[in-house]
Amino acid sequence: MKIIAREIPPRTVWALEQAGVHPLLARLFAARGVLAKDELDDGLARLLPPDTLHGTREAAVLLADAMAQDKRLCIVADYDCDGATACAVAVRGLRLLGAKNVSYLVPDRVVDGYGLTPPIAERVADSGADMLITVDNGIASVEGVAAAKARGLQVLVTDHHLPGPELPAADVLVNPNQPGCSFESKSIAGVGVMFYVLLALRSELRARGVFSAAAQPKLDVLLPLVALGTVADVVKLDANNRRLVAQGLRRIRAGALPAGIAALFKAAGRNAAVATTFDFGFALGPRINAAGRLADMTLGIECLLTDDAGRADELARMLDGINRERRDIEGGMRDQALLLAESLFGATADGSEAPPAAISVFDADFHEGVVGIVASRIKDRFHRPTFVFAASGAPGKEHELKGSGRSIPGFHLRDALDLVAKRHPGVLLRFGGHAMAAGCTVAREKFEVFERALAEVANEWLAASALTRQIETDGPIAREYMRIDLVDTLHREVWGQGFAPPTFSEEVEVVSQRLVGEKHLALKLRHQGQPVDGIWFGHTEPLPARVKLAFRLDADEWQGVRRVRFLVEGAEI
Repeated sequence: MKIIAREIPPRTVWALEQAGVHPLLARLFAARGVLAKDELDDGLARLLPPDTLHGTREAAVLLADAMAQDKRLCIVADYDCDGATACAVAVRGLRLLGAKNVSYLVPDRVVDGYGLTPPIAERVADSGADMLITVDNGIASVEGVAAAKARGLQVLVTDHHLPGPELPAADVLVNPNQPGCSFESKSIAGVGVMFYVLLALRSELRARGVFSAAAQPKLDVLLPLVALGTVADVVKLDANNRRLVAQGLRRIRAGALPAGIAALFKAAGRNAAVATTFDFGFALGPRINAAGRLADMTLGIECLLTDDAGRADELARMLDGINRERRDIEGGMRDQALLLAESLFGATADGSEAPPAAISVFDADFHEGVVGIVASRIKDRFHRPTFVFAASGAPGKEHELKGSGRSIPGFHLRDALDLVAKRHPGVLLRFGGHAMAAGCTVAREKFEVFERALAEVANEWLAASALTRQIETDGPIAREYMRIDLVDTLHREVWGQGFAPPTFSEEVEVVSQRLVGEKHLALKLRHQGQPVDGIWFGHTEPLPARVKLAFRLDADEWQGVRRVRFLVEGAEI
């Protein structure tokens, strides 16, 4: 592991400080590409205009016409947190704007697979719907859209995933990544795309005289859902996404949040009054995702839709229980996947052993709902692009393996799958995704071919330096900033993918160390001559007496007293 410091442009830091930004924050923001204070303005007026997202005007007209005719609208969601929040935003938002007949349907991960498939389209048509609206899926559903159109449904696709070579023949497509779309935030989540469609629809209804600007419904009540889905989907937090998240956090902290989100905070033991992006990514998001992984995402969506606090608490407790089950399953799968990955190690030039350039593992006992999480754990452990496969549980699909992959910087996972598909026709039955996360289906007898093919692409694309894990940090932190009030200030900011949370690095003295719960390393450190506690979660190997650590600042409370502590992210030994 190598610890490297981000470049911090001194002139930008000085300019931000002169504009009134705290010196520590000025340094952190400058290192993340912020050039001026106005970029930190998270006001709603600074959001990118809806009409710059290609297709929103046409979507608004389509929806407004349908609502005027009391057509029945059915949302087809995805089974992750982005899909669940996008569905809740769509249902709540359309009803707020006057739609009388809005229902939803979410595919089953095992039985239906991903996206708008022809059988899903048939189910929507059989339900009596007039219009099918996808959220967080659909851009690759050429056959599903065709099936819906053949049944006489109007189809509106809202998605953010990368399109394939052929676009579906929907009535309207809204996706920032479709050809010809100039929308600046290519990283907007599926829930954000749907929110933008609603903004455009409100504008269209206002133009039609359905309501005035003064009396129009307030869509900002949906922002807590938008913020949660955006962070949970681990999309890049560009300026527009940060504004959406900041606005949602502001409302949650003020107590203006849906009953379901409040219940999820309670079930997770978190305080909504001091909500952070960390809560979204590591507490609320996993509980909603667990429903889609092991049970039925309807539970998650209903939790986000209900306005009954008692019902919300009941659903949140159910989701918490499912998440505990998910963690148990994940633990066993992770241990087995690690053993399988280690069996792939080969000898290196210096006589040591190292993993292949890409890792693919399969076990007949793996649960397909948890393969993505386990792939992420293996990727983190070995710093290799990783796919984990499980046998499909869908009827008649027993010969198929469903895989989920996670990548490392410099290796575009979906593009790699595309190359594998071209080099080895017939190996990949289906695939899709992003640069850092993707999914695919392979025939069971073709698994070894896929394993070799992916490793071959990784060998070609990844230099040796890219296969060494690096932690990018903000360098040393001055003792004057080791204060609880500044820790709280840092936690209130919007951090996440592409706008990394502050991580510092310095050589420290290790005064003492001990294992906690058999899997965490508790540390007594001396930092710049002063004592400080530290904790390294999930790490058990002892550290030398002096070591360079990468760490984040946290607040630890003991007997009512809050103290600064280090959350260790890595060590350069």
